Amino acid sequence: MVQLCANGDRTSADGAVVPLSPEAIADSVAGAVAAGATDVHVHPKTPCGRDSLSPRVLAATLDAIRARVPAPVAVGVTTGAWAEPDPAVRAARVRSWTVLPDHASVNWHEPGAEQVAAALIERGVGVEAGLWSGTDGAARFLRSPLAPKVLRVLAEVTDTDPATARDTARALLSELGTAHDRPVLLHGEGAGAWPVLRLAGRLGLPTRIGLEDTLCLPDGHRATSNAELVTAGLAEWTSARRSGRT
Repeated sequence: MVQLCANGDRTSADGAVVPLSPEAIADSVAGAVAAGATDVHVHPKTPCGRDSLSPRVLAATLDAIRARVPAPVAVGVTTGAWAEPDPAVRAARVRSWTVLPDHASVNWHEPGAEQVAAALIERGVGVEAGLWSGTDGAARFLRSPLAPKVLRVLAEVTDTDPATARDTARALLSELGTAHDRPVLLHGEGAGAWPVLRLAGRLGLPTRIGLEDTLCLPDGHRATSNAELVTAGLAEWTSARRSGRT
């Protein structure tokens, strides 16, 4: 599986290529799915470009995507604390959603992670457990009674140094162990995105790529679209899988 991470917490300052409105996100997702993405992760935005957990904002974005990209492509959203710092309010937002995503990411190192994950599970929304390198998220997750109930683990390598990102990824995977036998999606960010994606290919693990994780193609040139990143990502993942190159 190659998941599209369409926009992240980026803003218009990152360039017009980053989709922010529901219509722009839907167009970008449709192009990326046509290029081979089989799962989607997006950050719904307010009209001013801020990440939001508002039911109105979420519904507009999900409806726009699903009008362009029907099932079985699953569409997920963020529940990052930057969108709503108060854990109780964050969980309440989840319970107020009128249109539900297929899954939502929960960063396990953030305060209130289990509260938010429980609210998602109650509503039948799959939980992607975001376990960031350099945090205690993995240790917290492995102790959590909710760990066996999540949809998958997002092993998120925050080391952006291409010389060390793969080693950081291996250390994170080692810390996770079997992770309660949940599927693991491995990905990096910034300059570490492509080395970690190749490692995922070598290990046969699902991965993700998109404008949230990197604005650049493997050769360093700026990407013109999410579809271009997905095309490159699939080629890099497949090549690493076949050759053992990481």
